[in-house]
Amino acid sequence: MKPWRILIPALAFAALAAPAWSQDKPAALGVGVFTFMSGPPAAYGMPGRNAAEIVFNDINSAGGIGGVPVRPIYVDEGQGTDAVVSEFRRLAGSGEVSAMIAALSSGNCLALAPIAEQLKMPTLAWNCDTHQLFLKDEYQYVYRANSSTIPEFIAYALYLLQKKPDLKTVAIINPDYAFGHDAAQIFTAALKTFKPDVEVVVELFPKLGASNYNTEISRIAAARPDVVFSNLWGADLENFVRQAAPRGLFSNSQAVLALGEAVLQSVGGSLPDGVIVGVLGDGWWQSPKASGNEAAVKFVADYREKFGAYPVFPSFKMANTILTLKAAYEKAIEAKGGGWPNAEELAAAFEGLSIDTLTGSITIREDNDGLVDQIVGVTAKGDEYPFPVIAEMVRYPADLVTPPAGEDPMAWIGTLDDSFLAKLPKPAAAN
Repeated sequence: MKPWRILIPALAFAALAAPAWSQDKPAALGVGVFTFMSGPPAAYGMPGRNAAEIVFNDINSAGGIGGVPVRPIYVDEGQGTDAVVSEFRRLAGSGEVSAMIAALSSGNCLALAPIAEQLKMPTLAWNCDTHQLFLKDEYQYVYRANSSTIPEFIAYALYLLQKKPDLKTVAIINPDYAFGHDAAQIFTAALKTFKPDVEVVVELFPKLGASNYNTEISRIAAARPDVVFSNLWGADLENFVRQAAPRGLFSNSQAVLALGEAVLQSVGGSLPDGVIVGVLGDGWWQSPKASGNEAAVKFVADYREKFGAYPVFPSFKMANTILTLKAAYEKAIEAKGGGWPNAEELAAAFEGLSIDTLTGSITIREDNDGLVDQIVGVTAKGDEYPFPVIAEMVRYPADLVTPPAGEDPMAWIGTLDDSFLAKLPKPAAAN
């Protein structure tokens, strides 16, 4: 329990639990949903938007949340951070929404978090990965229903070390904003913890939304690195793959495309087998946990029928976040004896929340951050699908690759040693 929470006396609680509180239920539960629906990032953002449509429809078909139908209001992050902040403020003050799912972009998320706190608007980050979100600031109304850049990019370093322990040189090409710079720092620090002699020979940060990478590809090719690491995403990653593959970049070096699963169906045919890819969490539709989950199998089938493609990991990030919001409402309603929760009561319900999701589980820690397992593997072509899938999967447990709450994450990475490596599952051991 956090210090700002106020305990309700037993007599008052009894009054709140009275049947009359059912009258306080809204006619509809408005939820603001922020994602990219235009511009190059929409290649990543629209799978999240599509997933939201399916999950909200399923929730409403089953009676809504606490008997209240959900009405999502979608906001395009493609309009820029200033406009996104303005729309967040407008929605929060309009009375149209009672909670926000925001945002995709780490930059937008960092801009929105203090505003959500100021406006006392319960906000659940669905994709915002930057570990900076909760690094210095404490929030009562802002939570994250997925992992941060720390476990995500530690996982890639660990998998790379397991697959290519003799690596010596690395080239990095990441987008030029918090997500790209954070990933480069974390990935490099994790590698150097176990192999101090690893050298970063090229480090490039093209502008988000760039369309031409030929100059960057030439610089990387000239350096002849053992490994090429990138967390480009959306149309940026698609363009990079289309331009780099014909020049042999993925054949001459071990490639690590951190968000690569999201583009396997669109440009994966250009990639050779053995490219390291992952899902920034556990959102792989063919993992044993997902394929063995009836709800996940239905979600995949519904998504494919409606949108003509298999859901990629941003789809699962969004779906699992919505399920987290639903669970928090149900927890808050139960705590109130059936009454409808206000903003503070909903926010309190996120504390310590732990649920099973379509692809694994999510636990909200005491620092408001999510604990989610990390799945990493390599591309592999087969006869079952016209695009590569993930093979030789590893599922790294969340509590193993996530720093303890309150510890400096970069300092924690520096404490890892061979005993840590001995605990790791091996490739092809996903569960």
